[in-house]
Amino acid sequence: MSRITDSIHAACTAQCAVESPLGPMLLARTAKGLAGVWFDGQKHHPGVLCAPVFRHDPLLREAASQLKAYFDGASTPFDLPLDLLGTPFQQSVWRVLLAIPAGSTRSYGTITTHVASATAVRAVGGAVGRNPVSVIVPCHRVVGVDGSLTGYAGGMDRKLALLALERALPR
Repeated sequence: MSRITDSIHAACTAQCAVESPLGPMLLARTAKGLAGVWFDGQKHHPGVLCAPVFRHDPLLREAASQLKAYFDGASTPFDLPLDLLGTPFQQSVWRVLLAIPAGSTRSYGTITTHVASATAVRAVGGAVGRNPVSVIVPCHRVVGVDGSLTGYAGGMDRKLALLALERALPR
């Protein structure tokens, strides 16, 4: 496990599993906000959490409701308190991801211009891949500089499906 995964395990106060059109998802929260949304089998999935399963937690229920609306095609932006557990650099990248509107994509290179170093494309790629709040922090909207579809921790089939849902597939 990584230090970030350890901190997620230590901080989570409740969790629940939800179904999505792209497979089961694990939602987890801390006292401060939503800290995790992972697809089953996703790279960097934290594994079994010690937090109690609490399907009726108000924040987890609201997150599940907003995710359902998203998968049903609603264009309403997510409005949830987040507790993004990561390094300061990762958090800066995730804040940039949150600013990418639905139906749009950004390249890794573009994201580097918004964080500490314009030459940090690999570091940005690593931070994007370790995003703990899939879909809501829209790492699926990040593409190659030429518009090509690049990796996705949840799997390329899911990235394609999410971009198609948002009508954001690069041409």
